[in-house]
Amino acid sequence: MTNETEDTVSETSADALTPGAIPPVGLGTMGIEDPQAITTALDVGYRHLDTAQIYENEAVVGEGLADSPVPREDVLVATKVWADSLAAADVRESTLASREKLGVETIDLLYVHRPIDTYDPATTLPAFDALREDGVVRGVGVSNFTVAELDEAVSILDSPLVAHQTEYHPLFRRPELLEHAREHGYRLVAYSPLAGGKVFELPEITAVAEKHETTEAAVAVAWLRAKDIAVIPKASSRSHLEANLRAGELALDDEDVARIDAIEREEELFPE
Repeated sequence: MTNETEDTVSETSADALTPGAIPPVGLGTMGIEDPQAITTALDVGYRHLDTAQIYENEAVVGEGLADSPVPREDVLVATKVWADSLAAADVRESTLASREKLGVETIDLLYVHRPIDTYDPATTLPAFDALREDGVVRGVGVSNFTVAELDEAVSILDSPLVAHQTEYHPLFRRPELLEHAREHGYRLVAYSPLAGGKVFELPEITAVAEKHETTEAAVAVAWLRAKDIAVIPKASSRSHLEANLRAGELALDDEDVARIDAIEREEELFPE
């Protein structure tokens, strides 16, 4: 994977999605209930909106998108099929429902949210392929997979795997997932990049923040970007939205990255 992440999202909504077209800093929308937060995010420059069926806010995201003057084709809209809808027939039905709630003709990126419950790779993944072939989605992704599950998915999918979304932050580092993404040419997308606010408690992060005269949140985002991982921090206020977007432009040096890599504490926020 390269750092060339500024490709246009698409010329038409039905174009195939490539990993390089995923904007490096997106908006995680879990818990957002006000469409104005979405509209504000687009106004300050976000072009990547991430939601999920289980968040029960796809309609909120769709309304905020519709209210924005930003052209639809400039925004990557991603959602995820929850674990109770991963049987082949349910994948299609639930995705069509998501498309309606989002108010879009085509969903740019559709993820398997977790490989549990009704997930059966032999039938679930071909259902995702079919949605892409039919133009319902532009790209296929997975979320919360292990390396073994990723290998299996890559071997079954006819569609190229575009992205793997996973928890990734200074307290939960999975270099094997990053290496797999690099080897197979898809984008790693980090949710909870601020470790649920715990990055503000880490002296290593604070030291790097003081060195660069910035915030711990900015350092956490910049650390992920230094590894060419896309990030989707959640925010709703204009000031936090702007700060997270600017953080993607902060350049850490090798010493900074190594200092954060060496943090010994580990904490997973969203175990299965």
